Order: sequence, then structure tokens, then C-alpha cells
Amino acid sequence: MYSKAEAKKLREDFWTSFGKSFPYKWTLYDTKIKDFSFKFLFDTKKARVLLAIEDSNVDTRAFYYNKLLSLQAILTNDYLPKVVYDSHLVLDNGKEISGVYVELEGVNIHNKATWQQTMVFLYDTMLQFEAFWAEYKDIIQEEL
Repeated sequence: MYSKAEAKKLREDFWTSFGKSFPYKWTLYDTKIKDFSFKFLFDTKKARVLLAIEDSNVDTRAFYYNKLLSLQAILTNDYLPKVVYDSHLVLDNGKEISGVYVELEGVNIHNKATWQQTMVFLYDTMLQFEAFWAEYKDIIQEEL
């Protein structure tokens, strides 16, 4: 068991190491859509690359989620075969969002032996999400 300070230091070390090992300018929050972003997550049980739709307006959230749903076959067949769609994804903090993600289970941010595998997963998966985004962002960004 790690203290809060030790766990925080491990998280910082992981993300610093990831940034140095895989330097890249990610899109992340620069999607031009409010509350629509790409995220990296890594905790004690899994790693996840997530396209999050966090708008508090349920109709707006559903609008963008349905756009992604309409592109599901393309995203699955051409980019990310293990992608998961979840219209009611509950985050660890209890917030409900809609999301599209790929997950790697059996890794642990507290276990440095899983870091390299996780870094490769995060990098490769986000590259595929970014390639999809580059190709289809004009369709996704169309407003209500």
C-alpha cells in the first residue's frame, strides 16, 4: 500500500516518463467542441484511452454520441477493433458522461513492470483515435 504522497509521485513519474518516451502533440482538448475531449487514464486496474463527451446538457451529449455511433463501423473496422461505446459511462468520480474508449486491463500504475506495456498501448491507441479524428472531425464538429 502506498501513501498518498508516494502514489502521487508514482503517477507523476509515469506521466513524465510517458511524455519523454513518446513525445507528441496530442489533440486532447483542442477539438473545437465544448466538453468533447480525448483523455489518457491509468490507475491501479487498467489503462484507458477515452473520447469523452461531458456536456451537462443531455441532448447535446446525445447529439455528439449519436454522431460517433454513426461512425462506429468505420472506427471499429479501420482504426480500433476493440473500441467500446458507452452512452452512460460513469467515471470514478461519479460523473456520468458518454464515451468511446479502448481499455487495457491487468496493468497497474503502481507496478513499474507494467509501465512500458501501458505506454505503448496509450501511444498506439491514441494515434489511432487521432487518425480517425483527422479524417472525420468535420462530420463530428457539425453543430446542432
